[in-house]
Amino acid sequence: MDPSKMDPETMAQLTEILKHLRLNLGQVDGIPLLESTCEIWDKIYNFQAREDDVLISTFPKAGTTWMQEIVDLILLQGDVEKSMRAPCYAKVPFIELYPKPMPSGVDAANAMESPRLLKTHLPIQLMPPSFWEKNTKIIYVARNAKDCMVSYFHFQKMNKGMPEPGTWDEYFSLFLAGNVAWGSWFDHVIGWWKAKDKHQILYVFYEDLVEDPKREIRKIMRFLGKDLSDEVIEKIRHHTSFQAMKENPMANFSTLPSVIFDQSISPFLRKGEVGDWKNHFLVSQNIVFDEEYKKKMEGSGLSFRTQL
Repeated sequence: MDPSKMDPETMAQLTEILKHLRLNLGQVDGIPLLESTCEIWDKIYNFQAREDDVLISTFPKAGTTWMQEIVDLILLQGDVEKSMRAPCYAKVPFIELYPKPMPSGVDAANAMESPRLLKTHLPIQLMPPSFWEKNTKIIYVARNAKDCMVSYFHFQKMNKGMPEPGTWDEYFSLFLAGNVAWGSWFDHVIGWWKAKDKHQILYVFYEDLVEDPKREIRKIMRFLGKDLSDEVIEKIRHHTSFQAMKENPMANFSTLPSVIFDQSISPFLRKGEVGDWKNHFLVSQNIVFDEEYKKKMEGSGLSFRTQL
């Protein structure tokens, strides 16, 4: 699934398709998903996990790529050269993605030797059952809803494979109602939170990663059953810092053509901050959001920081 290795004819075909078409959303069990995902849903749901897989799960724009790079480097014991073997989207199959005419994430994962590092944005209720049957290790990253919303808005503007986000005001309402790809942020983070003690799930907060990356890297390392020196942990921290990833062509999606990701509209790695929502939310929107947040999150036991 590496477009940089695509033959010219396929690339031309993809370019032509994307020029005229942004994907619409379909639904699976009431959850909005990309139409192409819905087309091959049976194949995705029947995906066969393996016992030594490591799955990274997130709501979109919650630090997925960051966690992929951290986990990859932990598994490689800090070998930066090996981690640069391929773009992140090629080395970590995104199981429910079907970027026609390229192979699906399922096909990419099936073709990969173990141990595999995989990625998903699926809410807990849509997860392929084989992940529970194999007791796969899963790392879930959760980011506060306000920053998630802002990041997702900018991402949808530049990602030609997703629906147009509309204006910020329109997107605010869509996101709050859960009418975006992969559904409601609230249901997503709560669903995974409730499941974390029933399965091998490490629940990590984006804000904790920003605040103290080395502390969180150690936590992830222990969860994966690894034991790395302080020197290697520092190396991983440095290589997965926002600035290092922004400059790393294997992590910043610059290998994708602009017809797919138009980074002149918004860079894939935009800010990576906690609290950028303050530059977007109107006072009135913040009031509406906080009321909805209180209603949805009450009694969940989950608490997020919206600033550090």
